[in-house]
Amino acid sequence: MNNQKDFKPYIPAERITPEITVTSIIMGIILAVVFGAANAYLGLRVGMTVSASIPAAVIAMGVIRVVMRKNSILESNIVQTIGSAGESLAAGAIFTLPALFLWAAEGKMDKPGIVEITIIALLGGLLGVFFMVPLRNALIVKEHGILPYPEGTACAEVLLAGEEGGANAGTVFAGMGFAALFKFIIDGLKAVPSEVSLRFKGFAGEIGTQIYPAVMSVGYICGPRISSYMFAGGVLSWMVLIPMMVLFGKELILYPGSVPIGELFAEGGASAIWGTYIRYIGAGALAAGGIISLIKSLPLIIRTFKDALKGMASGGKVQIDRTSDDLSMKLVLAAIAVLTLLVWLVPQVPVSLLGAVIVVVFGFFFATVSSRMVGLVGSSNNPVSGMAIATLLFATLILKATGGTGVPGMQGAIAIGSIICIIAAISGDTSQDLKTGYLLGATPKKQQIAEVLGVVSSAFAIGATLYLLDSAWGFGSAELGAPQATLMKMIIEGVMDANLPWNLVLIGVCIAVVVEIVGIPVLPFAIGVYLPVQLNACIMVGGLIRLFVDRMKKDEAEKTAITNDGILFCSGMIAGEGIVGIILALLAVFGVDKAIDISGVLGLSAPVANIGSLIVFALIIFSVLKFSVLRKRNK
Repeated sequence: MNNQKDFKPYIPAERITPEITVTSIIMGIILAVVFGAANAYLGLRVGMTVSASIPAAVIAMGVIRVVMRKNSILESNIVQTIGSAGESLAAGAIFTLPALFLWAAEGKMDKPGIVEITIIALLGGLLGVFFMVPLRNALIVKEHGILPYPEGTACAEVLLAGEEGGANAGTVFAGMGFAALFKFIIDGLKAVPSEVSLRFKGFAGEIGTQIYPAVMSVGYICGPRISSYMFAGGVLSWMVLIPMMVLFGKELILYPGSVPIGELFAEGGASAIWGTYIRYIGAGALAAGGIISLIKSLPLIIRTFKDALKGMASGGKVQIDRTSDDLSMKLVLAAIAVLTLLVWLVPQVPVSLLGAVIVVVFGFFFATVSSRMVGLVGSSNNPVSGMAIATLLFATLILKATGGTGVPGMQGAIAIGSIICIIAAISGDTSQDLKTGYLLGATPKKQQIAEVLGVVSSAFAIGATLYLLDSAWGFGSAELGAPQATLMKMIIEGVMDANLPWNLVLIGVCIAVVVEIVGIPVLPFAIGVYLPVQLNACIMVGGLIRLFVDRMKKDEAEKTAITNDGILFCSGMIAGEGIVGIILALLAVFGVDKAIDISGVLGLSAPVANIGSLIVFALIIFSVLKFSVLRKRNK
């Protein structure tokens, strides 16, 4: 039942408290850049990102309430609003834009400039924020009590529990510190291998795990179910499909390979088979999973779009109280019109005026879908990549049909896909933030301005971040696989050049259909098929730790506290590893990474080195338990 009329926010409309201040802006921008860079690094490694709203809120409360001794909950809310925008913009950008770097590495085009990346990120981010202004009344206010917006509600609860802000902020910072130390030992000093694998004599399968704190933290935050689906997809690829290909196709030369499968395996092991063939099966499964998720959501999408348009049409009355004050609709419409013209006129987005209008129409449609989806199932289940895949297929077909082929066509398709992917990611984040503000009694206009500030600062940072990471290791490398962007690249090339190994892709499509029929969520399973099993196994370890916590025989209050402490610590570990990853990228660019590499000095044999890796991994696991299960709490 809709109980919007009876709702009273924590801070009443008639009470004025600080919101946008110098402190909140500076802290928010710092967190937007930090969490944006950290999530960009994580997404390029793992293919998925995590929400930054709650850790940003905890850090804000810790600094503003405890360090600065100010009691200003709405000021802390502005900090997390700006800070979380960085993570969302990074998610949209890293799913698509690295494809331009991959094409540049192949010699098909020049490497994109930082200005080009910044412009595309700005266009998508600002459109995502402005689209949510007219949708706020329809989805946040009128659907209050119907759409829960889980992350937004949880973030409000964290801010309301402000008296615990200092301890909770300490948990996030502890996670950052521990992960920074482990990351430096593993990838900086290279004291132990970053991966442990087990191979079997006479069997082409391979199993193992990475030992990265951030990857394991993803599993803890996502939980055992999602982790197990990903791990199951990895087991199918590495313990079933690869051994079958080697067993039955030793003498065969299959496109896109250029040597017999047996010879390829002898030279590069299971990883060579995965890189040459299995990735295409995973791409087919991922594409099918994205489309299936959209088809299943069609009734909801259509209903949401109708309700949103009705809400906008009936919501034109001037609101006089503070908690109902949105940005001026005239300003919003003018901004959308200007941004539409920029999509047409900016050389980096080679589309016609009609194409720009189509981008904006699709963008508004997916912004509506995204904000409704996160309202129901949370940001982690928002099928942003599925929306991007559908958009890329549609945009590439239109560009090809209208003569936009070759390099300009590929650049145009990825730019359109990037803008819409960023719109979907930012609108989902904005709606969660507006829900937090609605519960707390924030001023919507000030939150919307804060979202713009977060988008602008993050857009300028994401270009430099992508350039730095590509210069250090290169996208598509072992360090930065860029799985989602590689998938988008393959889709565009497949449509433009008709050169995809369609048999492999269709096998992946059929796997996705079978998985959907038996009732398993197809997207996490498909991601598992697409990613290396060692990465999936590391995520699974985090999921198992979360399962252990969930099954503990404790009272609900204590179990909730343990789970939340674990989530905060793991959020900090993701940020800490991401920050050190950026620092190590800087060292690699300047050639300092070789000077701190002690792997040659230690000269450990492979078995001893693997034991060292497992010891470090055990310490990572213990650190999570120490700050959650084993933490002393006041009774």
